[in-house]
Amino acid sequence: MAKVKVGVAGYGVIGQRLADGVALQEDMELVGVADVAPTLAIRALKEKGMPYKLYSAMPENQQLFDKLNIPIAGTLEDLVQNVDIMLDATSAGVGAKNKELYKRYGKKAVFQGGEKNSVADVFFHGYANYEQGLGQDFLKLTSCNTTGLIRAVDCIDRKVGVEKVAITIIRRVADPGDYHRGLTNALQVDKAPSHQAVDLMTIMPHIDATGILVHAPVTHGHIITVLAKTKQKISKETLLEYFRENARIRVVRLEDGFLGNASLFKYARDLGNPRGDMYEIAVWEESIVHSGDDIMFAINIPQESDVIPENIDAIRAALRMQNDRMEAVGLTNKYLGMRPNKGV
Repeated sequence: MAKVKVGVAGYGVIGQRLADGVALQEDMELVGVADVAPTLAIRALKEKGMPYKLYSAMPENQQLFDKLNIPIAGTLEDLVQNVDIMLDATSAGVGAKNKELYKRYGKKAVFQGGEKNSVADVFFHGYANYEQGLGQDFLKLTSCNTTGLIRAVDCIDRKVGVEKVAITIIRRVADPGDYHRGLTNALQVDKAPSHQAVDLMTIMPHIDATGILVHAPVTHGHIITVLAKTKQKISKETLLEYFRENARIRVVRLEDGFLGNASLFKYARDLGNPRGDMYEIAVWEESIVHSGDDIMFAINIPQESDVIPENIDAIRAALRMQNDRMEAVGLTNKYLGMRPNKGV
């Protein structure tokens, strides 16, 4: 069976990781990546020997690439014509403009969380609503925080049902290497409810969700506390069992040295994961407590990499590579090297 041909538009924080993730899928072929200028990521790609073909999304910048001897395989339009589906990881708003190009050539596309929901036919999550994405032309992923939050809530909901969640998000202020947010020494509170809670209800409309978000002057990972009202009361041990069954959730313990977001980032680097990435969200065993019949826990969101598996799920759904949800996410997990985690 021929491999599905995939292109990536935007070779930034997410685009780099999408390219790597697609390249690992044995039933997909990464045709190439596109960007507008020789950014540091593109320069690193060249220094690594150009493992991926590079296409120019802004042909008028050709001389900038020529000056650095960076080979260009063609234009973004050329790339689009040679793929079955595009993963659009461009800056917010650019994807909506690129959509017109995708439509012109009858190509499907997957957009990231920064785009408006109106850009897509379906607001998509691999575990929670895979079936709604089947055969659709345009899918939009949830943000990194919402992606991880839905993983955890969906994991519980499919076992015992969830009626309501209340969340608090301690949000990293910028990605590593970013300077546009400035140098800060403050916490900033957003107006409630946070968009992550609203987005969860869009994906899982049967759950009542609300939340508060606090920006923190750190760069490696968000932390979310979740207070869940379940339809059946569950014990801490049962909840841990549910989480450990899920390949995209890693159970960790404070006792073992996982003290926070920085511990998890360092652990990912010690594992040898490229860029210190971790596809899994992490839940702290010691954070799980009861509040009456409700249950509370805290999760870590590796914001640069946790959406990669769901993007690949979206390819599988849009192209109907697998109609069964668990078969699809299982293949994504397998090719990414993820395994059900039984604790560290």
